[in-house]
Amino acid sequence: MPQQITVAKTAIADTRVEDLPLPALKPGQALFSVEQFAVTANNVTYAAIGEAFGYWDFFPTGETGRGVVPVWGHARVVDAGDSGLRAGERVYGYLPMATHLVVEPAKISAGGFTDGATHRAARAAVYNQYRRLDADPGHVPGGEDVRAVFEPLFMTSFLIEAMFRRQEWLGAKRLVVTSASSKTAMALAHVARTASPQVERVGLTSARNIGFVERTGLYDRVLGYDEIGELGTDPAVSVDFAGNGETLSRLHAALGDALKYSCLVGVTDWQNRGGFGAREVAGPKPILFFAPDHVATTIAELGPGGFQAAVARAWRAFATEAAKLVKIEGTTGLADAVPEWQAAVAGKASPDVATVIYL
Repeated sequence: MPQQITVAKTAIADTRVEDLPLPALKPGQALFSVEQFAVTANNVTYAAIGEAFGYWDFFPTGETGRGVVPVWGHARVVDAGDSGLRAGERVYGYLPMATHLVVEPAKISAGGFTDGATHRAARAAVYNQYRRLDADPGHVPGGEDVRAVFEPLFMTSFLIEAMFRRQEWLGAKRLVVTSASSKTAMALAHVARTASPQVERVGLTSARNIGFVERTGLYDRVLGYDEIGELGTDPAVSVDFAGNGETLSRLHAALGDALKYSCLVGVTDWQNRGGFGAREVAGPKPILFFAPDHVATTIAELGPGGFQAAVARAWRAFATEAAKLVKIEGTTGLADAVPEWQAAVAGKASPDVATVIYL
């Protein structure tokens, strides 16, 4: 029987596993059976800012006040209908925290398609695109777990580095990131090390995670949050993955005029997300990074084919290292996703462990 997990939109740790009827397909639709998905702080971000950015609209529940959290992972086509897909083929993309998903494939090519469902039409295109694994250059056979955990975060990191490099890093000599143990931060450090090695990578993290962050080898310098005052005065850009307003204020105060750009991305510390405009900070105004906008900019720069090729090359280079950064632990069954989700919401997930749910 199909199932989904819903959460209260205003209390995202409040979860419920719900049974659903098996959907009857309409013309042009196909039915996915979800095979696996990752649970990360990225998904917590989707829920924490879901109302403002429309993340609840992708997989509507029909129930006011509750939503289905989007996740990334792999699925199999169990009923292709007359959609143009093939029964049995596997795909990668944006999925609900659920066992099944109905899609309306459009713009079908050998490598992918777009879900043309009406309720998703107004949402960012990057979330509506699915890769067909048989012809997907980003697919690494046997690497599905690593992809589900890291690739959605990697895309954001790829785009951040491209944004800064396009602007010649605004003259900055350093990239300072908060929540340096987070998977998106580690991916950004890897991309920056590869594409912009002249820029020093400085990771800020909690005292308990300093050892782990240092062992990754991705940063030139690692500091605890209580050492922000030791950052120095060389020109810098910052990327805030934590979303903690107090930490962001201290970072701005420490860098002063040396801070050339303040980029807001995630909310790993979502309960203290005052960094999203809730308080005044010294220096440049923090700017929220919205990945879909930067996808469009980068595609305009490289062309659709060039963009896909560049992302695939960068991803494959990172994927091998990513597998060594964290231990991926799997658990089976949708109900088992509930405690993993609640641990992520509570910020109790270990930075060196990632969770994949198998269905």
